[in-house]
Amino acid sequence: QVQLVESGGGLVQAGGSLRLSCAASGLIFSWHYMGWFRQAPGKEREFVGCISGTGGNTYCTDSVKGRFTISRDNAKNTVYLQMNSLKPEDTAVYYCAAGFRSQSNSYYTTDHEYEYDYWGQGTQVTVSS
Repeated sequence: QVQLVESGGGLVQAGGSLRLSCAASGLIFSWHYMGWFRQAPGKEREFVGCISGTGGNTYCTDSVKGRFTISRDNAKNTVYLQMNSLKPEDTAVYYCAAGFRSQSNSYYTTDHEYEYDYWGQGTQVTVSS
């Protein structure tokens, strides 16, 4: 079955950096667009960033643009979220997700939760002030 396993979370001071990884198995990784979402305590889950199957198309939400970078290594079936200049408001559980539209549409990606088919268990990121 499909598994997405996030790692790399932890406690960091404001201004610091973390790199999250999400290892995928049980799917043809390069066919799937990938996304990162986060959920802070008492808040709804929100979109962070996404990347197409080829890696050629990426998009991040405005609040993290210029600080977060999403990338993928299809040879390792892994997607990454590099987070720099972290702020206390970035504290949340971070989830990766995978979605599929068609084998031929390798540049597609999306910020819509409902278009993702598989989800990881999440990794906690805590940014102290």
